[in-house]
Amino acid sequence: MMKSSALHRKERLSRVFLTVISLIGGLVMVYQGILPLTFPDEATILGLLILFLFVVELYPLPVWKGTITISFPLVYAIYVMEGLAYTVLAYGLVVCFINLLKRRPLRIVFFNPAILIISFYFAHLAGNWISVEGTSRVLNGMIHFTFIMIPFYLINNIIVDLLLVIRPQNYSFHDWRQKTRQELNSFIISFSYLILFYILGNQNRGDIDAIAFFFFFSPLVCFALLSSIIANLRREKAKLKALFSISSELNKKIAAEDWLAFLADNLKEFIDVDAWILWKKDQTGWKLKYAAGLAEDKVNLEDGQVKTFNQFNRLKVYHNVKESGGPAAAFFEEEIRSLLYAPLVLDDELVGLFVFGRSRTKSFIEEDMQAAATLANQLAVLIKTRWLITEQEKRLILEERNRIARDIHDGVAQSLAGAIMNLDTANRKFTKVPDDSRRLMVESTEKLRMCLKEVRESIYALRPYPTERQGLLSAMRTKILHIQKDNSTEIKMETRGPEFQLSPMVEKIIFDIFQESTQNAIKHAEASKIDILLSFQKEHVLLKVKDNGKGFSLFQAMIKARHHPHFGILHMNEAAEKIQASLQVDSKEGAGTEISLTVPRMGIEGAVIHDQAYVGR
Repeated sequence: MMKSSALHRKERLSRVFLTVISLIGGLVMVYQGILPLTFPDEATILGLLILFLFVVELYPLPVWKGTITISFPLVYAIYVMEGLAYTVLAYGLVVCFINLLKRRPLRIVFFNPAILIISFYFAHLAGNWISVEGTSRVLNGMIHFTFIMIPFYLINNIIVDLLLVIRPQNYSFHDWRQKTRQELNSFIISFSYLILFYILGNQNRGDIDAIAFFFFFSPLVCFALLSSIIANLRREKAKLKALFSISSELNKKIAAEDWLAFLADNLKEFIDVDAWILWKKDQTGWKLKYAAGLAEDKVNLEDGQVKTFNQFNRLKVYHNVKESGGPAAAFFEEEIRSLLYAPLVLDDELVGLFVFGRSRTKSFIEEDMQAAATLANQLAVLIKTRWLITEQEKRLILEERNRIARDIHDGVAQSLAGAIMNLDTANRKFTKVPDDSRRLMVESTEKLRMCLKEVRESIYALRPYPTERQGLLSAMRTKILHIQKDNSTEIKMETRGPEFQLSPMVEKIIFDIFQESTQNAIKHAEASKIDILLSFQKEHVLLKVKDNGKGFSLFQAMIKARHHPHFGILHMNEAAEKIQASLQVDSKEGAGTEISLTVPRMGIEGAVIHDQAYVGR
């Protein structure tokens, strides 16, 4: 409460200060500019100088949180040619008109020309106190404009510094030093140009007319224009660089949880604001994701605010929060004076809302709105993509649950059911036929061991995939060793060609087909020997799994797979199609089986990117 009261006092004091300076400047203009006004001696030259003054003031050099101009040489030339009255009037009207063109607040429209008029009037008084006799006209002129320039810059900066100190917003020593440095640059340029003005003006070159003034001041005007253009281009380049950096890093962090922290650290490089808040909309409603600067993050949305949030579909600016600040005004501290709402819309769907705040009224311009819209569009794509990834993860989890359920139903559940039936039968025959009971118990024990093995394999399958931990070749060799520990089957593996990195999904499917092929050869084909070939060739990768088992009829196997779904030939073929590979199965009853998988190289092997279908694993 004390903080709020102090802010109100500072705000009132700053408004009083603005009003007083504006009134004083207006009085000086009336009594020193309008009342003593007479017809100008050189109307053409005066008009030219006023035109140049307008151009230089219209295109200032952007610095820090404002702008500077190098218009003093033109103002001084008007002063020398036509006196104080035309100088005060022309300077004040030009600056006032430019502020109106830029749609600045009314108090600033009057305050900006007022401080310049006051500064020049007191600089004029200081210049009149100085009188040097016995010197040349050039030296005398230099002394004269020096004792006008120094008071002008001093008084102007003192008034501005007083206002910045009085205002509620923080004005640090670093800010003052940066502003003063820029003002010194303006002073040096203006001072140097006025030296040339007196040196060239006092040479015997005949009559000085409007053409002479035009050629003399044209470089100054061109310098101001070029400097303004170059500074604006640099600023836009910095914004584009910041946007590129933000976009690149956000794309890298698209599935990470710290993407908001990165955005907070780099946002000011792209758009300079004093506060910002990001809301995200999902199926459960609006959630505040991040708040920074002069913003609150503990305020809950009310029903009316939620309803208004849902209606945002384009950029909206509130130039004065005290008059109207929109539904998010309560989330910002009292120092914030203007708000910019940037909805995050993708395919006509509202997925979030970005709100920016500044401590000055009417401070958001068209460039800021374009920057906010660009950032909002980028975030809309990011949030939508993150949502799609989440949905994909849910789908993959559901598929994995269904797969585990099928495996349990087809394997463990049936084996347990058979073991229970055998034990029940053994229990009934225990007293009458003990030998049959003993045989059934042995069979049940073996089935239970197999169930335990399958359960352990299912638990192992839930861990990170072997190809992720070890790579394809190492995972295959490890699996072969694991199989040989439990079986007497002879397994030989041959590799050809230099190994190259494959995308994670390709490695996973190759490993799955290798694993299923070897298990089928041992479990169903009762093979005593299995030969495995993995060949890395120029245009494709070839996997061959050949056994000497009893073989089978492919036609009958396809019919059986339709009625009893499991990861057999059909599923292996579906997996191969996901990576645009071809699967060939050659088998005859009593002649063994050969399974060949040919995977074409897609040009992404070894890249950093991951398959879309593999993102959620």
